[in-house]
Amino acid sequence: MKRLLLSTSAAILALSMAGTTVPAWAQNAPDTLVVGMDVDAGTLDPRLSRDTTASRAIDLIYSGLVHITPNLSAVPDLAESWETPDPTTWIFKLRDGLKFSDGSPLTADDVVFTFTSIIDKDFNAPMRGLYTPITKVEAVDPQTVKFTLDAPYAPLLSYLDIGIVSKAAVEGGKDIGAEPLGAGPMKLAAWNRGSDIQLEANPNFWGEQPKLTKVSMKIIGDNSARAQAFEAGDLDAIQSPLSPQDITRLAADTRFGNVIVPGLGVTYINYNTKDPILADAKMRQAFSMLIDQNTIVNDIYQGVDQVASSIILPSSWAYSADIKQPTFDVEGAKKLFAEEGWTDSNNDGILDKDGNKLTVVLSTHSEDPNRVQSIEFIQAIMQSAGVDAQAQITDWPSFSTNYVQQGKHQIALLGWLNIVDPDRLLFNQLTTGGSTNWGGYSNPQVDELLQKGRTDTDQAARATDYQEAAKILASDLPYYIVSDQGYQLFYSKDIPVEVQATPRGNLRGLIGYKD
Repeated sequence: MKRLLLSTSAAILALSMAGTTVPAWAQNAPDTLVVGMDVDAGTLDPRLSRDTTASRAIDLIYSGLVHITPNLSAVPDLAESWETPDPTTWIFKLRDGLKFSDGSPLTADDVVFTFTSIIDKDFNAPMRGLYTPITKVEAVDPQTVKFTLDAPYAPLLSYLDIGIVSKAAVEGGKDIGAEPLGAGPMKLAAWNRGSDIQLEANPNFWGEQPKLTKVSMKIIGDNSARAQAFEAGDLDAIQSPLSPQDITRLAADTRFGNVIVPGLGVTYINYNTKDPILADAKMRQAFSMLIDQNTIVNDIYQGVDQVASSIILPSSWAYSADIKQPTFDVEGAKKLFAEEGWTDSNNDGILDKDGNKLTVVLSTHSEDPNRVQSIEFIQAIMQSAGVDAQAQITDWPSFSTNYVQQGKHQIALLGWLNIVDPDRLLFNQLTTGGSTNWGGYSNPQVDELLQKGRTDTDQAARATDYQEAAKILASDLPYYIVSDQGYQLFYSKDIPVEVQATPRGNLRGLIGYKD
């Protein structure tokens, strides 16, 4: 099995090395940054976005009350200052003379409109759960916004970088998902669906103009094809997700600058806990024991990520090395299956129970070859253990929107990024009825702990809350965390700005914007 994986990687490496290697910046306009992206954006409305390409474009087109720096600190953006007169009240003072990119004024009413729509259940914002502690948003005056919370909310500032939208534009019928109107350093110039997103400098931006006045975000779905385009000079920068063989090669190429650091993301298995086969935690434990993390991380991903041990990132202040999810153990998995009544009664190599075969569908999306290879590898192990495991590989829009987000999956391989706080990975995803709880998991004890993690303002108390929740989740296993992702950025050394990378993958630090 390992020889097959390594041979496949070698073949991909040989293909990826075929082609020209011209310094990237030499072929592109000197005022333009050309960046490779893996998928097209779904929408450029910051309240409704779900994918990384959208979030990276939105970060340039819009501004939030705060900006999150590479070290995850919240600094003033549209809000020049703020105060908390009591634990459930936050008051933000906006800068003077703020404007949207069309020159229209940005006031407290726009901030109120943005957050009121996000917390409206009927609006169905994907990240609504991050803002539900907000009970009221009101404009004290045109430059002052007051947030009232139902309880203290420790991670609030980390989430207030969401872009502020124009109330007048939306209420006037403008589709800001297709024609965004923001107050960030850039504005949309053109969007050729499936091909590229073209941005240009926003002359009405409140801050200093970026040194690079244009950004072209080119959609190249295949990881290795994206790396080839970078080496051929068609792109000035590429970043995660990248194939490990390309990361190794590019890191050794002295023509390019690079940033390779621990990321803010995980690759994980999402179990549909409402599925009859997967409803029992013992079954999820058994399937998890058939996931060979070491081979996936060190052979398929060639060590660019790290083997995960729990749902909390090792870089987090809440991490505890004592919390362990199950590890690879084929015989242990077979024993758990047998305890649940699954045996090979027909002697055909497939486990069965009450006349039904133990059949599951493993799924992921086609744009990431390493995830496809991982699913096929897990499939082979499960089949060897007596599971009738089938693979379903579809394009990202079909896989994410029409399949996983509809709760139609059984066992899906996915990733979460932008985990700036433990709450970001846990609350929406794993509380009962959470807006991104696609696997339908419900545990009142976990609900209570995750709610407490939000309202405790002392970090040590929060760490205890999340560790207690993580212990339960390591046994219940609605998620099985395969790896803690690394973050990689490669860029032309000829980019005429001082590159400032962030593990969030946003692009302000590549256009000369200074935090």
